Amino acid sequence: MHSSNTNTSTILKYLQISVLVGLILYLGKALFIPLCFGLLIALILLPVCRLLEERHWPRSLAIALSLLILFILSSMLVWILVLEAQAFNESLPAFMEKMESLVNEVQQWLVIHWGITLDMQSNWLENMMDNISKNVGSFLSGTISSTLGMFFSMFITPVFTALFLYNRATFVKALELLTGDVFKEKLYFILDSTIKTYFNYVKGMIVVYIIVGVLNSIGLLLLGIEHAILFGMLTAIMTIIPYVGIIISSLLPISIAWLSTDSIWYPIGVIAIFSFVQYLEANLIFPMVVGAQLKINTWASLIAIIIGGIIWGASGMVLSLPILGILKLVSDHIEEWKPFNVLISK
Repeated sequence: MHSSNTNTSTILKYLQISVLVGLILYLGKALFIPLCFGLLIALILLPVCRLLEERHWPRSLAIALSLLILFILSSMLVWILVLEAQAFNESLPAFMEKMESLVNEVQQWLVIHWGITLDMQSNWLENMMDNISKNVGSFLSGTISSTLGMFFSMFITPVFTALFLYNRATFVKALELLTGDVFKEKLYFILDSTIKTYFNYVKGMIVVYIIVGVLNSIGLLLLGIEHAILFGMLTAIMTIIPYVGIIISSLLPISIAWLSTDSIWYPIGVIAIFSFVQYLEANLIFPMVVGAQLKINTWASLIAIIIGGIIWGASGMVLSLPILGILKLVSDHIEEWKPFNVLISK
């Protein structure tokens, strides 16, 4: 009886801590989102910094070079997407004309089969536009706020990354004092194991995204879809948001395939290509390229994504799995976290 009461109180204590942590993370999202991105990028760049420092590079220069390499690679990717987006923008008027023609056909179909007159449809559209115009102000303010927040995060995240890398000994020392003598022997082993595993995982995932993007692009090119490279790479990049990203990013190429060909078979072909590539990614590419998998089950992944989205929006959806993966790696070596490890492991 006493044991049962103890277990109940322990569960309630952890629930209270979880709710409190979630509330703090939600209220402090402006700080914690770039802080977490900075920490994750620092974990990825740490092996590179260590390698340069072992070759007698000053720590500050090693950090600067690591960030410069990351910036150059990111800029190259953005440059490719911008070029493709410009090409897509040039053909946008033709797509809009086809969209207008499609809308007219739908209107005529509604008149013939449902008896909804053009006047009724026009009134409905006017009411809808009125409702949209009433919400334009709040939408624009929200957009401006989100844009400012994005620019702030883009500026402050590299700063956090550099600070994490430069002061890593201080953070480790503080962590050592925080955990006490109980985990003192395991602490450095857990940190090294987590950093190495996570670095190899992210490195492998980058290769996976590139392979998936190339396969998507080849499939769309063979199908004759315009701007295949843009859509192929964009769909691959959006898979960084598990489950949701592929669905959202595939809607645009599917729509373009429908409008540009006037045939239902091309959109079906796009869906078939993306489905086949995703099947290859899940069952062949990912297991082969990513040697040390985090081995998190689907249930835990979905819960983490939903919670991340509730607390931090799209950023939370992106950060949820890396953070859960790190917690999984840590829990592999801590006996007290065994129930949590069992709950999230495959």
